[in-house]
Amino acid sequence: MTSVLVESKLPLPLVRRGKVREVYAVDAETLLLVASDRVSAFDVVMREPVPHKGAVLTQMSAFWFARLNSVMSHHCLSADVNEIVARVPALAAHRDELAGRAMLTRRATPVPFECVVRGYLSGSAWAEYKQSGTLAGEPLGGAGGAEGLVESARLDPPVFSPATKAEQGHDENVTFDYVARRLGRAPAERLRQASLDLYSTGRAYAAERGIIIADTKFEFGTTPEGSLIVIDESLTPDSSRFWPADRYQPGRSQPSFDKQPLRDYLADLKRQGKWNGEAPPPPLPAEVVSATSDRYRDAYRRITERELE
Repeated sequence: MTSVLVESKLPLPLVRRGKVREVYAVDAETLLLVASDRVSAFDVVMREPVPHKGAVLTQMSAFWFARLNSVMSHHCLSADVNEIVARVPALAAHRDELAGRAMLTRRATPVPFECVVRGYLSGSAWAEYKQSGTLAGEPLGGAGGAEGLVESARLDPPVFSPATKAEQGHDENVTFDYVARRLGRAPAERLRQASLDLYSTGRAYAAERGIIIADTKFEFGTTPEGSLIVIDESLTPDSSRFWPADRYQPGRSQPSFDKQPLRDYLADLKRQGKWNGEAPPPPLPAEVVSATSDRYRDAYRRITERELE
């Protein structure tokens, strides 16, 4: 596996180039997802890649897809480069580039919502609650709300908190009723239950390994046969907040196994007025890139109990 991949260029039709991944068409039923080492923060893609990040996202997703398959079927066909090249011989010359960071998947029609589950009060949910006591404009905890919560407080039971998908800028939190109006009550209920089941199972597994999964987002799609499956990634440091359980302390922000060193550095530049939070991004010191890479690999090691391939 190459240590850094900024952008893949493969002899397949490019379907989409996102902030982190390229998606290629293999055939009418199959896609190839390639996770680069690009990293974004505050919705801006940095110039410097983070070594091994793409491999962590791909291999951790493959791990979770296999582990949670009994809860919900998924789109992953294979993340093994030998199987991928055997299926798509045109990729043989790109084996090293793809090793560890490519996933062959079933095509599905994406559901147009991010399915977020919050087990702890953090991020945008904490910001809104602190201001108005609500989440997506509704009292947190349903009728009557939940009063007196502090930052990073555990939410019991976890809260399903869907959001719109934004190609540019920030996703927007929406209510369950908004999703139900768009998709129908029964499909919305299915999304909510699947999201909560996946999160609860994953959270319990991670807790045994000293990691709190504070929140996460799932993406779903429907197959041509009409089945609902999990797509994109699953329970990775990019789609979730991972906190070390032995350092958890409600009432403050928590250390995390993701791009926190990067966010902290950029937030400090913003406070000093040295960056306005928009593109182009500022240059990143080598120690920030290295620290971020270490966090991703540490998360992978703790969750899977093996070293990154």
